Amino acid sequence: MGAAAPSNPGADPYVYMEEAEGAKALAFAKAENARSLPQLQTDPRYAGNYADALKIATAKDRIPGVAIAGDGSLRDFWQDAEHVRGVWRTTSLASYRTATPAWKTILDLDALAKAEGKNWVFKGAQCLKPADRYCLISLSNGGKDAVEVREFDVQTGAFVDGGFHLPEAKANVDWIDKDTLAVATEWAPGDLTQSSYPYILKTLKRGQALGDAREVFRGTRTDVGVNPLVLREPNGAVAAVLAQRGLDFFNSDKLLITPTGPKALGLPTKSTIQAYVDGQLVVTLEQDWPRKGFKSGDLVAFNLAAVKARPGDLKGVLVLRPSLSQAVDQVGSTKGRLAVVLYDNVRGKLLSFRHGPKGWSSAAVALPKDSTIGLGSTSDSDDSAIVTVTSFLTPSSQWLADAASGKAQRLKSTPARFDASNSVVEQLWATSKDGTKVPYWVVRPKDLRFDGTAPTLLTAYGGFQLSQTPAYAANAGKLWLEKGGVYVLANIRGGGEFGPRWHNAGLKLNRMRVYEDFFAVSQDLITRKITSPKRLGIIGGSNGGLLMGVALTQHPELYNAIVIEVPLFDMIGYTHIGAGASWVGEYGDPAIPAERKVLDSYSPYQLLAAGKPYPKVFLETSTKDDRVHPAHARKAAARLKELGYDYLYYENVDGGHAASANLNERAMRIALEYTYLAQRLMN
Repeated sequence: MGAAAPSNPGADPYVYMEEAEGAKALAFAKAENARSLPQLQTDPRYAGNYADALKIATAKDRIPGVAIAGDGSLRDFWQDAEHVRGVWRTTSLASYRTATPAWKTILDLDALAKAEGKNWVFKGAQCLKPADRYCLISLSNGGKDAVEVREFDVQTGAFVDGGFHLPEAKANVDWIDKDTLAVATEWAPGDLTQSSYPYILKTLKRGQALGDAREVFRGTRTDVGVNPLVLREPNGAVAAVLAQRGLDFFNSDKLLITPTGPKALGLPTKSTIQAYVDGQLVVTLEQDWPRKGFKSGDLVAFNLAAVKARPGDLKGVLVLRPSLSQAVDQVGSTKGRLAVVLYDNVRGKLLSFRHGPKGWSSAAVALPKDSTIGLGSTSDSDDSAIVTVTSFLTPSSQWLADAASGKAQRLKSTPARFDASNSVVEQLWATSKDGTKVPYWVVRPKDLRFDGTAPTLLTAYGGFQLSQTPAYAANAGKLWLEKGGVYVLANIRGGGEFGPRWHNAGLKLNRMRVYEDFFAVSQDLITRKITSPKRLGIIGGSNGGLLMGVALTQHPELYNAIVIEVPLFDMIGYTHIGAGASWVGEYGDPAIPAERKVLDSYSPYQLLAAGKPYPKVFLETSTKDDRVHPAHARKAAARLKELGYDYLYYENVDGGHAASANLNERAMRIALEYTYLAQRLMN
């Protein structure tokens, strides 16, 4: 990624940081690494933290994230100590049920990276239904969102000679048939939106030069981007080809691609196409649709034949309306069923819906209660689904669920990674500034003394309707809980824990509600004497990194440690940095006076000031992060340095938005973080 448009070149002395690979910016990052890393890596605790984190990251008895292939086999992308970049592999269901499955390698990323001299990161495979033999492999150099796409033949175990090959770009692609793709990419230099995503959708034939692809839809440069969506019958036949035009991060036009041109579907712009099953197009609504009698949060189905006949006049049927304490979290489809993960007060369950002559009927799938449920993969050839079940203290398990019968069989379980015998989990509620009750989870020692002395680590996200649910705390358990720490997860507004309303409550002009929720939870922990400001640390990444920056500048007196991972930080210039323009729907536009006023009230970069009781913060980013962009963390560090504060900084030269390109780098990042937290909160 080249130089971004300067956010405020006249007033910002650190605008040069916005050139990701700029010599001056990289020199700053390397000097900061050289200054900061020894402060953590020479700590006697670091080596043990790294060894424990690496052991967890590379454990061979982890649960593979298997997906059901068209022939009934299982596929998985796996990383361990011998395969730090990973192998894409396959096995049969019968073999997978055994203690030692017989895996066959499909593609070895370590070998490929070595052969081609690239730091390849596997970004997934899209396989042509129903056989799943031919796949589009996405390869990222160093972990960037931009990928190179190559056609791969699973049967021969090789890239297809003369097959589809798309050059590096933030491309969106889907199969239409064996010889045709629907592709949105940077067709010519500059064919990108202001958010750096493609907006021109074309069909590309096998053997056709990119320049000869046929355009089927064109958005505008002010869109977030355009991506194709191909709906299929269980036998692989194409039911419809759609284009989704992102107006902002949450609003999109959906269009039916027809031989006579694109036709707009009359769906609300704030809605999401979730699945296609039994001729029904299934959609979640993120806004009210009063003309049709539907509400925000509803799960609604439309007969696809009727949609294609009259795309502008849709008649939907309600599948599910969550209560105020509930939220639809995931939706998937099997051959004949709709699988829905529903949360109630941040506790999950899996429902199976069947479409029949009299409408939709549902039944629960038998899975452990009071858990986080994850719908991993569904089958097109029968009604089976791979489901994960997890909670803070119980090792994660994987189940084969039958959506037709409602039964589920345990396939795999993770061994315990830490001693949880002295820990207990409770859900507590804090009251935010406007009176809203905000839930949060506390994982603590059973014999905790409520005297404010417990080292406590609090995390939250609060954005983009992403729910933060309990998950087995392998690293936090080993590196924090076992050592007497308390771990806290807050379900603040901006997330999706209570559906679209919980997210919408913190958008744009109401953004401070998100941060007020976080401060309310922080203060509640102190009021209950679980911890105290001297012993309270916080951690968050990306949008959660912005949250950390706001906490630093608004209420530094509450915290003694702040880990700020791959953050947004300059919220006045963010629309011109990286993919920032795509998030205007979340944060607002600094070019609009009313929204600029709110951004001015919390943008951490501009609010950093001298003479404040800031704790010594730990900033982390990646040179290869082409989503949020390392400029945010770099500029934060430079401003802290200018103001005379002590801080730590780590920039991984690879890693993308995850800030780690392989398992060794991931273990290093985790070890650095927990060493820092121990220094600040346990010394």
